[in-house]
Amino acid sequence: MPRDPTTWMWAQACEMLEQAERLHRRFFHLHRIVASRPVWEPPVDIVETKDHLKITLVVPGVPPEAIDIAAVGDLLIVSGEKPLGVDPEAAVIHRLEIPYGRFERQIRLPAGRFRIGEPSCAHGCLTLLLQRLD
Repeated sequence: MPRDPTTWMWAQACEMLEQAERLHRRFFHLHRIVASRPVWEPPVDIVETKDHLKITLVVPGVPPEAIDIAAVGDLLIVSGEKPLGVDPEAAVIHRLEIPYGRFERQIRLPAGRFRIGEPSCAHGCLTLLLQRLD
């Protein structure tokens, strides 16, 4: 019996939407909520040139003073907390798709020595410029 193309196309579209939803959930890499562990990881872009490494993290709604940056060995660790902005006891929350709470992103640096420049925040993105010292 031949397959109905409209039914097949609808099934494919639904499957693609489900895949997109799964990717969206992985985008923030949600963890189990444990008191000291981060709840989400911000997405990151890393661009390397011969002179520097440019790292951009997407952290909308996070004030710059709430972000900590540390270098430990060959890891750059960016962490902080995004406040919910509403008392969950005093409100009915219908949906939370934007991540809130503690976050941390560990970025393995390429071989070499780097000096971390002054971080900048604009349009919800934290940008770090690491100057290559080698």
